[in-house]
Amino acid sequence: MNQREQFGQLLGETARAWRAALDRRLAPVGLSGARWRVLLHLARTDVPLSQKELAHRIGIEGPTLVALLDRMVQDQWVERRPSDSDRRSNTVHLTARARRTIRRIEATAAALREELLSGVSKDELDGCARVLARIRDRAERRQ
Repeated sequence: MNQREQFGQLLGETARAWRAALDRRLAPVGLSGARWRVLLHLARTDVPLSQKELAHRIGIEGPTLVALLDRMVQDQWVERRPSDSDRRSNTVHLTARARRTIRRIEATAAALREELLSGVSKDELDGCARVLARIRDRAERRQ
């Protein structure tokens, strides 16, 4: 199998291994991979996200997100509020508990990133990022 044929599999395996490593490091905080991804997506946006928008950004189905958010609301990580623009939907917001924890998530993710990327040159990383962005953009246009 040549590199072109292996690329998708390698990309998927790398992403899965990276998330699994971060999951292990965040487990003591009480955050599964799905939970910390929700928190980071909410923390990195300036506008309230609807449940539908959040599900799309995370890459999970709406009903799966609803069940996850139900547990996260119960555990006081997030809260739902009626949308200002569409009374039929809710937006999802971080709680004070989540905002305090975001710094720990980001610090843990930064430390892991440094470990995993050590020995990778800036030029290698820049080239890889350009290629991945181009592939992502093409894939998203084909949806």
